[in-house]
Amino acid sequence: MNVIGNKWKPILIYLLANGSLRFGKLLMFTPTISKKVLTEQLRELEEDGIIIRKKYAEIPPRVEYSLSEKGEALLPILKSLSQWTQDSYNEIEFEACRIVTL
Repeated sequence: MNVIGNKWKPILIYLLANGSLRFGKLLMFTPTISKKVLTEQLRELEEDGIIIRKKYAEIPPRVEYSLSEKGEALLPILKSLSQWTQDSYNEIEFEACRIVTL
């Protein structure tokens, strides 16, 4: 669960589902994340084998991030979790309101 058990990792995995992205694009698509946190999350995902970091020998340096096979295997799980959340949201919200009004 540590692999996807925080705010940013599922979002980053989802963003990389359509192909490789550079750091700046990931930052642009997640405007409320700091550069420090994005760097930490990408490093952890790379250490866990979820993403691949490819560094090109160019000037200026270019680095792209993409999903590994292990990361691609997570996509159906994340989609199911997202669907469950959408399906259950109204029910959960109703129960929370009911508890507050008791």
